[in-house]
Amino acid sequence: MSDTHESLKVDESLEVEIEKALRHELTDDDIERARKLLGHYQARKISEHITEATPDALRNWAYGAGDDNPLYTDPAYGARTRWGSQIGHGTQVGFIKTPMLGDRVPDHVKAASRGLFRGVHVFVSGGTWDWYRPLYPGDRLYAYAGQESLDVKESEFAGRSVIRVMRDVLVDQRGGVVGVCRILTVNTERKESRSRGKYAEIEPATYTDDDYERIDAIYAQEGPRGAEKRFWEDVEVGDELDPMVKGPLTVTDIHAFHMGGYGMVPYGLRAGRIAYKNRNRIKPFYIKNEHGIYDVAQRLHWDSEWAKGIGNPMAYDYGVMRQAYFYHHVSDWAGDDACIVKLEDSIRKFNYIGDTQFLAGKVSDKRQEDGHCLVDLELRMVNQRDVETAFGSATVALPSRQAGLPVFRAVPPELQREAASMFARHCELGAE
Repeated sequence: MSDTHESLKVDESLEVEIEKALRHELTDDDIERARKLLGHYQARKISEHITEATPDALRNWAYGAGDDNPLYTDPAYGARTRWGSQIGHGTQVGFIKTPMLGDRVPDHVKAASRGLFRGVHVFVSGGTWDWYRPLYPGDRLYAYAGQESLDVKESEFAGRSVIRVMRDVLVDQRGGVVGVCRILTVNTERKESRSRGKYAEIEPATYTDDDYERIDAIYAQEGPRGAEKRFWEDVEVGDELDPMVKGPLTVTDIHAFHMGGYGMVPYGLRAGRIAYKNRNRIKPFYIKNEHGIYDVAQRLHWDSEWAKGIGNPMAYDYGVMRQAYFYHHVSDWAGDDACIVKLEDSIRKFNYIGDTQFLAGKVSDKRQEDGHCLVDLELRMVNQRDVETAFGSATVALPSRQAGLPVFRAVPPELQREAASMFARHCELGAE
């Protein structure tokens, strides 16, 4: 293996393109314009890659996350469960959308949004998910979204950073709230970050047969709890979740997650003439590679040469992938009859191509609240270097011998009123 300095060399032609692409910095104007967007929510009028929760769409998202639970993948199995149907993996709720109609965006909001943070890299650093019912085949989800909070801080990796929480509310074709997805993003300056990045000393992972024996032994023991009920009365604080493993991460894994429906909009991964049109629509998103060929900046998730150029030793995963991993871990532990009502996560380190994530968790609390038998879980991921890369928490409503099957929590009244108003306007505009 070459030494670290050699591994970070970048082709000269690519260096030129990197210099062009990374010239933009966070500006006071960007930050002030972003502040004007706080609390403004508008209908999402774009078409997501998947607009309807077909059985195939539900299966493919789960498979893209490495989750083979038949509750998410097999309609015949789902029909035999308490839900009476195949249902969707919880994290898919944030990434399946039909365009929602809404009023014209005010001029001052449009002006504040135009070109905002263009050329500045964005990381998904964590998020919070709240679910109020399952995603069923045939569902169409409509979303309204906006910026909930904004914070400016100094980043150890790349100077000044802007931390934003973006909130999406997802409603179904009947106007009911299915879930709320909050994604924490970090916009970072990338100047002076390439070969001098703080991650430069990390080298690609390699594996021996013994390493694979450890990984495969966990895979062999994994499996969803399925129809076997996990009763609330049997759970104790301190109980540990069965271990789970994800990896080693490959470029194929990244592509499988895309095939499941993630990461196609708002910029879009496009081919041929459509890519040409897209390149002319959003030119800063397309950056030449070392062969002079335009390609998407998003390729840092599968193109290690490009990832090296912006300060990472190799390509890495999407934060949403690890959110899906956490959900998979909780779902396997809880069983088909449970209701996962909340998941919160923090992504602390990169998960590079070749890395393996070992998932662990334990019960941190159990309680009864408004008739719900709830269990709180602490979650964490550690890679093969024994470095914690992500941590989180979840709240699950479990079956009870006394209370029976759990149900999802009610939608907060203020949220329901807000969603009902947005959906009513969608229906009015659709009838015109």
